[in-house]
Amino acid sequence: MGFAEQRFNVNLSILFTELPLLERPAAAAAAGFTAVELWWPWVDSPTPVRPELDALKRAIEDAGVRLTGLNFYAGQLPGPDRGALSIPGEESERFRANIDVAADFAASVGCTALNALYGNRVEGVDPAEQDALALENLTLAARAADRIGAILLIEALNQPESPLYPLVSAPAAVAVVDRVNEATGLGNAHFLMDLYHLSMNGEDLPSVIERFASKTGHVQIADNPGRGAPGTGSLPLEDLLDQLKKAGYDGWVGLEYKPGERPSTEAFDWLPR
Repeated sequence: MGFAEQRFNVNLSILFTELPLLERPAAAAAAGFTAVELWWPWVDSPTPVRPELDALKRAIEDAGVRLTGLNFYAGQLPGPDRGALSIPGEESERFRANIDVAADFAASVGCTALNALYGNRVEGVDPAEQDALALENLTLAARAADRIGAILLIEALNQPESPLYPLVSAPAAVAVVDRVNEATGLGNAHFLMDLYHLSMNGEDLPSVIERFASKTGHVQIADNPGRGAPGTGSLPLEDLLDQLKKAGYDGWVGLEYKPGERPSTEAFDWLPR
Protein backbone atom coordinates (compact mmCIF):
# COMPACT_ATOMS: atom_id res chain seq x y z
CA MET A 1 0.00 0.00 0.00
CA GLY A 2 2.50 2.64 1.12
CA PHE A 3 2.27 6.26 2.14
CA ALA A 4 -0.03 7.10 -0.78
CA GLU A 5 -2.84 5.09 0.85
CA GLN A 6 -2.76 7.01 4.13
CA ARG A 7 -4.70 10.07 5.29
CA PHE A 8 -2.16 12.51 6.72
CA ASN A 9 -2.85 15.63 8.73
CA VAL A 10 -0.23 18.07 9.93
CA ASN A 11 0.34 19.09 13.55
CA LEU A 12 0.51 22.88 13.62
CA SER A 13 2.14 22.95 17.06
CA ILE A 14 5.37 21.38 15.79
CA LEU A 15 5.29 22.20 12.06
CA PHE A 16 4.87 25.69 10.58
CA THR A 17 5.81 27.15 13.97
CA GLU A 18 7.97 29.72 12.16
CA LEU A 19 4.62 31.40 11.43
CA PRO A 20 2.14 33.01 13.82
CA LEU A 21 -0.58 30.59 14.92
CA LEU A 22 -3.31 32.19 12.83
CA GLU A 23 -1.24 31.88 9.62
CA ARG A 24 -0.48 28.17 10.04
CA PRO A 25 -3.79 26.70 8.80
CA ALA A 26 -3.45 28.53 5.48
CA ALA A 27 0.18 27.44 5.18
CA ALA A 28 -0.85 23.82 5.72
CA ALA A 29 -3.52 24.17 3.05
CA ALA A 30 -0.99 25.69 0.65
CA ALA A 31 1.25 22.66 1.28
CA GLY A 32 -1.58 20.38 0.18
CA PHE A 33 -3.14 19.32 3.47
CA THR A 34 -6.87 19.23 4.08
CA ALA A 35 -6.66 18.52 7.83
CA VAL A 36 -4.64 19.77 10.80
CA GLU A 37 -4.28 19.09 14.50
CA LEU A 38 -3.11 21.19 17.44
CA TRP A 39 -1.78 21.02 20.95
CA TRP A 40 -3.69 23.45 23.18
CA PRO A 41 -2.44 26.72 21.65
CA TRP A 42 -2.79 28.96 24.74
CA VAL A 43 -0.21 27.44 27.10
CA ASP A 44 -0.80 30.11 29.75
CA SER A 45 -4.56 30.00 29.67
CA PRO A 46 -7.02 27.12 29.82
CA THR A 47 -9.82 29.64 29.24
CA PRO A 48 -8.79 32.16 26.56
CA VAL A 49 -11.11 35.06 25.81
CA ARG A 50 -13.77 34.59 23.14
CA PRO A 51 -12.08 36.80 20.49
CA GLU A 52 -8.99 34.55 20.56
CA LEU A 53 -11.08 31.42 20.10
CA ASP A 54 -13.09 33.07 17.33
CA ALA A 55 -9.93 34.20 15.52
CA LEU A 56 -8.54 30.67 15.45
CA LYS A 57 -11.87 29.30 14.28
CA ARG A 58 -11.89 31.83 11.41
CA ALA A 59 -8.31 31.00 10.46
CA ILE A 60 -9.15 27.30 10.23
CA GLU A 61 -12.35 27.87 8.27
CA ASP A 62 -10.84 30.48 5.95
CA ALA A 63 -7.99 28.09 5.12
CA GLY A 64 -10.49 25.41 4.14
CA VAL A 65 -8.91 22.78 6.39
CA ARG A 66 -10.51 20.61 9.03
CA LEU A 67 -9.27 20.46 12.62
CA THR A 68 -9.22 16.72 13.31
CA GLY A 69 -7.47 16.67 16.69
CA LEU A 70 -7.05 19.04 19.63
CA ASN A 71 -5.27 18.66 22.97
CA PHE A 72 -6.88 19.71 26.20
CA TYR A 73 -4.87 22.20 28.26
CA ALA A 74 -1.58 20.50 29.16
CA GLY A 75 0.52 23.15 30.89
CA GLN A 76 3.73 24.42 29.31
CA LEU A 77 3.93 22.31 26.16
CA PRO A 78 6.45 22.42 24.60
CA GLY A 79 8.34 22.89 27.83
CA PRO A 80 8.64 21.12 31.15
CA ASP A 81 5.02 19.97 31.44
CA ARG A 82 3.37 16.85 30.03
CA GLY A 83 -0.22 17.51 30.97
CA ALA A 84 -2.16 18.78 33.96
CA LEU A 85 -4.97 16.37 34.77
CA SER A 86 -3.12 14.22 37.35
CA ILE A 87 -1.44 17.11 39.19
CA PRO A 88 -3.23 18.06 42.41
CA GLY A 89 -4.11 21.67 43.07
CA GLU A 90 -4.05 24.52 40.58
CA GLU A 91 -3.09 22.52 37.49
CA SER A 92 -5.92 20.03 37.94
CA GLU A 93 -8.32 22.94 38.42
CA ARG A 94 -7.02 24.56 35.24
CA PHE A 95 -7.58 21.31 33.36
CA ARG A 96 -11.16 21.11 34.64
CA ALA A 97 -11.79 24.73 33.68
CA ASN A 98 -10.55 23.91 30.19
CA ILE A 99 -12.67 20.81 29.56
CA ASP A 100 -15.83 22.50 28.31
CA VAL A 101 -13.90 25.32 26.62
CA ALA A 102 -11.87 22.83 24.57
CA ALA A 103 -14.90 20.64 23.85
CA ASP A 104 -17.04 23.58 22.76
CA PHE A 105 -14.28 24.91 20.50
CA ALA A 106 -13.80 21.46 19.00
CA ALA A 107 -17.53 21.20 18.35
CA SER A 108 -17.54 24.62 16.67
CA VAL A 109 -15.05 23.45 14.01
CA GLY A 110 -16.17 19.83 13.70
CA CYS A 111 -13.21 18.33 15.55
CA THR A 112 -14.00 14.86 16.90
CA ALA A 113 -10.82 13.84 18.77
CA LEU A 114 -9.59 15.38 22.03
CA ASN A 115 -6.23 14.36 23.52
CA ALA A 116 -5.71 14.45 27.30
CA LEU A 117 -2.06 14.28 28.36
CA TYR A 118 -1.77 12.58 31.74
CA GLY A 119 0.78 14.81 33.49
CA ASN A 120 4.10 14.20 35.23
CA ARG A 121 4.63 12.55 38.58
CA VAL A 122 5.00 15.11 41.35
CA GLU A 123 7.67 14.70 44.01
CA GLY A 124 6.14 14.09 47.43
CA VAL A 125 2.72 13.10 46.08
CA ASP A 126 1.54 9.48 46.27
CA PRO A 127 1.26 8.11 42.71
CA ALA A 128 -2.01 6.44 43.73
CA GLU A 129 -3.42 9.86 44.62
CA GLN A 130 -2.40 11.20 41.23
CA ASP A 131 -3.93 8.20 39.46
CA ALA A 132 -7.22 8.61 41.32
CA LEU A 133 -7.33 12.30 40.39
CA ALA A 134 -6.48 11.41 36.79
CA LEU A 135 -9.38 9.00 36.57
CA GLU A 136 -11.77 11.64 37.93
CA ASN A 137 -10.60 14.20 35.40
CA LEU A 138 -10.47 11.79 32.48
CA THR A 139 -14.03 10.73 33.29
CA LEU A 140 -15.13 14.37 33.08
CA ALA A 141 -13.21 14.78 29.82
CA ALA A 142 -14.72 11.63 28.31
CA ARG A 143 -18.22 12.84 29.13
CA ALA A 144 -17.50 16.24 27.58
CA ALA A 145 -16.14 14.56 24.46
CA ASP A 146 -19.20 12.33 24.27
CA ARG A 147 -21.42 15.40 24.54
CA ILE A 148 -20.02 16.70 21.24
CA GLY A 149 -19.74 13.30 19.54
CA ALA A 150 -15.96 13.10 19.96
CA ILE A 151 -13.51 10.53 21.26
CA LEU A 152 -11.04 10.97 24.11
CA LEU A 153 -7.42 10.08 23.38
CA ILE A 154 -4.85 8.91 25.93
CA GLU A 155 -1.23 8.94 24.83
CA ALA A 156 1.94 7.12 25.79
CA LEU A 157 5.05 9.32 25.67
CA ASN A 158 8.68 8.20 25.81
CA GLN A 159 10.73 7.76 28.97
CA PRO A 160 14.03 9.30 27.75
CA GLU A 161 12.39 12.64 26.90
CA SER A 162 9.62 12.52 29.54
CA PRO A 163 11.19 10.78 32.56
CA LEU A 164 8.48 11.92 35.00
CA TYR A 165 5.55 10.86 32.80
CA PRO A 166 4.06 7.55 34.02
CA LEU A 167 2.53 6.34 30.74
CA VAL A 168 5.66 5.31 28.84
CA SER A 169 4.45 2.14 27.18
CA ALA A 170 1.50 1.14 25.05
CA PRO A 171 0.14 -1.26 27.71
CA ALA A 172 0.28 1.46 30.38
CA ALA A 173 -1.72 3.90 28.26
CA VAL A 174 -4.22 1.26 27.15
CA ALA A 175 -4.78 0.26 30.79
CA VAL A 176 -5.86 3.84 31.48
CA VAL A 177 -8.11 3.78 28.41
CA ASP A 178 -9.78 0.66 29.77
CA ARG A 179 -10.24 2.18 33.24
CA VAL A 180 -11.86 5.30 31.80
CA ASN A 181 -14.23 3.29 29.63
CA GLU A 182 -15.14 1.12 32.61
CA ALA A 183 -15.78 4.20 34.77
CA THR A 184 -17.96 6.00 32.21
CA GLY A 185 -19.59 3.16 30.33
CA LEU A 186 -19.28 5.32 27.21
CA GLY A 187 -16.54 3.42 25.37
CA ASN A 188 -15.24 6.61 23.77
CA ALA A 189 -11.73 6.57 25.27
CA HIS A 190 -9.08 5.36 22.84
CA PHE A 191 -5.33 4.93 22.60
CA LEU A 192 -3.24 7.54 20.79
CA MET A 193 -0.51 5.44 19.15
CA ASP A 194 2.52 7.65 18.55
CA LEU A 195 5.03 5.42 16.77
CA TYR A 196 7.94 7.74 17.54
CA HIS A 197 7.35 7.69 21.30
CA LEU A 198 6.84 3.93 21.35
CA SER A 199 10.01 3.34 19.34
CA MET A 200 11.97 5.55 21.76
CA ASN A 201 10.75 3.25 24.53
CA GLY A 202 12.15 0.25 22.66
CA GLU A 203 8.75 -1.36 22.13
CA ASP A 204 8.11 -4.01 19.49
CA LEU A 205 6.02 -1.88 17.15
CA PRO A 206 4.53 -4.69 15.02
CA SER A 207 3.45 -6.41 18.24
CA VAL A 208 1.95 -3.18 19.62
CA ILE A 209 -0.04 -2.75 16.41
CA GLU A 210 -1.24 -6.34 16.51
CA ARG A 211 -2.35 -6.04 20.14
CA PHE A 212 -3.80 -2.55 20.23
CA ALA A 213 -4.92 -1.43 16.75
CA SER A 214 -8.53 -2.09 17.71
CA LYS A 215 -8.25 0.30 20.67
CA THR A 216 -6.44 3.01 18.70
CA GLY A 217 -8.28 6.25 17.98
CA HIS A 218 -5.41 8.19 16.40
CA VAL A 219 -1.88 7.61 15.13
CA GLN A 220 1.03 10.04 15.05
CA ILE A 221 4.42 9.58 13.42
CA ALA A 222 7.96 10.91 13.35
CA ASP A 223 11.14 9.09 12.44
CA ASN A 224 13.65 7.88 15.00
CA PRO A 225 16.30 8.93 15.84
CA GLY A 226 15.81 12.66 15.67
CA ARG A 227 12.01 13.05 15.54
CA GLY A 228 12.31 14.20 11.95
CA ALA A 229 10.35 13.50 8.79
CA PRO A 230 9.94 9.94 7.52
CA GLY A 231 13.18 8.87 5.89
CA THR A 232 15.43 10.91 8.18
CA GLY A 233 15.79 8.00 10.61
CA SER A 234 15.49 4.25 10.56
CA LEU A 235 11.87 3.49 11.45
CA PRO A 236 10.01 1.46 8.77
CA LEU A 237 7.06 3.84 8.97
CA GLU A 238 5.59 2.88 5.61
CA ASP A 239 5.46 -0.79 6.62
CA LEU A 240 4.07 0.00 10.07
CA LEU A 241 1.27 2.15 8.65
CA ASP A 242 0.46 -0.60 6.16
CA GLN A 243 0.18 -3.03 9.07
CA LEU A 244 -2.11 -0.64 10.91
CA LYS A 245 -4.34 -0.31 7.88
CA LYS A 246 -4.52 -4.08 7.45
CA ALA A 247 -5.41 -4.35 11.15
CA GLY A 248 -8.42 -2.11 10.57
CA TYR A 249 -7.16 1.37 11.44
CA ASP A 250 -8.58 3.80 8.88
CA GLY A 251 -8.20 7.12 10.70
CA TRP A 252 -5.90 10.08 10.25
CA VAL A 253 -2.13 9.83 10.67
CA GLY A 254 -0.80 12.95 12.34
CA LEU A 255 2.56 14.32 11.18
CA GLU A 256 4.12 15.35 14.47
CA TYR A 257 7.76 15.73 13.51
CA LYS A 258 10.37 18.48 13.53
CA PRO A 259 11.21 20.03 10.17
CA GLY A 260 14.87 20.42 11.09
CA GLU A 261 16.81 23.45 9.94
CA ARG A 262 14.67 23.91 6.82
CA PRO A 263 11.32 25.72 6.56
CA SER A 264 8.30 23.51 7.21
CA THR A 265 7.20 23.91 3.59
CA GLU A 266 10.29 21.89 2.58
CA ALA A 267 9.70 19.07 5.09
CA PHE A 268 7.18 17.11 3.01
CA ASP A 269 9.38 15.93 0.12
CA TRP A 270 8.89 12.31 1.28
CA LEU A 271 5.12 12.57 0.85
CA PRO A 272 3.49 11.28 -2.34
CA ARG A 273 1.41 13.98 -3.99
